[in-house]
Amino acid sequence: MIWLVLLPWLALTAHTAVNAARLRRLPPTAMTAERVAILLPLRDEAARVTPCLEALLGQRGVPELTILVLDDGSTDGTAEVVRAIAGDKVTLLPGEPLPDGWLGKPHACAQLAAAAGNPDVLVFIDADVVLEPGAVAAAVTLLRATGVTLLSPYPRITGAGRLIQPLLQWSWLTFLPLRAMERSPRPSLAAAGGQWLVADRAGYQTAGGHAVVKNDVLEDIGLARAIKRSGGRIALADGSGQARCQMYDDRRELVEGYTKSLWASFGSASGATAVVVLLLMLYGIPPLVALLTLGTGLGPVTAVAATAYALGVGGRVIAGRATGGRVWPDALAHPLSIMVFARLVIRSFRRRRQGRVTWRGRSL
Repeated sequence: MIWLVLLPWLALTAHTAVNAARLRRLPPTAMTAERVAILLPLRDEAARVTPCLEALLGQRGVPELTILVLDDGSTDGTAEVVRAIAGDKVTLLPGEPLPDGWLGKPHACAQLAAAAGNPDVLVFIDADVVLEPGAVAAAVTLLRATGVTLLSPYPRITGAGRLIQPLLQWSWLTFLPLRAMERSPRPSLAAAGGQWLVADRAGYQTAGGHAVVKNDVLEDIGLARAIKRSGGRIALADGSGQARCQMYDDRRELVEGYTKSLWASFGSASGATAVVVLLLMLYGIPPLVALLTLGTGLGPVTAVAATAYALGVGGRVIAGRATGGRVWPDALAHPLSIMVFARLVIRSFRRRRQGRVTWRGRSL
């Protein structure tokens, strides 16, 4: 009977393990004859672009490689930093004024894709991502081996946010059917991480490129859905061995970043409420119940709650090991991570309702 009660936790932890085993991984070394364009949009990234750009200049295994960088109205000297590091080894483009109805990143990516000419593959990269020397060749090789239109390799996440950042990978490893997502043509069954995207150029253009997600806060997921609607396929991959991403340097940046995007992750406030309540019931409440019932004579209740907590921690451990994340002691704080996430969701919807969502000086 106890195991029947624990069935949801057992099923989710088992699903995490199955996904982790099935997760595609970039090859450690590769060579490609594809013509590749790396596209790097920048806005006020002078303080962090150097490691990213140096890593791009050091890519190996791609003989026909071009790097295009777009300075999207930076006011901190980003363009000067790029010129000092790369000189004429990259093409540095000035960003055009932001048109009505567009958000900044989709507009920057659309400009870069238009300026890239006719390569075989487009590689979109964020300034906070640092690639290993063979990362681009490995990602392009896996793109072609899987036959997908869009490959999303998840980098290893570093920097601030040890409580909340690991939930990114844990969430899709736990709740997303990876192989079904890859096979299904349904746009609603799509996931992608915009830090690093690798796209077949022809398929990207058939889907409409970033113009079809011009006002999407989560343009990465929007692009994945557009590719599915156009008949293309997508896949996720573990890129933690080939890339690292320091998304946020401190707590303030992390809170603002999640406030910007979490509201857009759910179809509605009611949908967000349902997800948050479910997560709290599954992972937030069990350790509290175990503590409150300890030594009260409610032994079976304590055992069920403690086992549910242990299974939640187990899922985090599996996800962390599968994606290069930090495991101990962070996984033990999984219930606290869920509670912090719930608070950030509430903050994001409140700011959205108040019209106070901004990013990099632009209103969203």
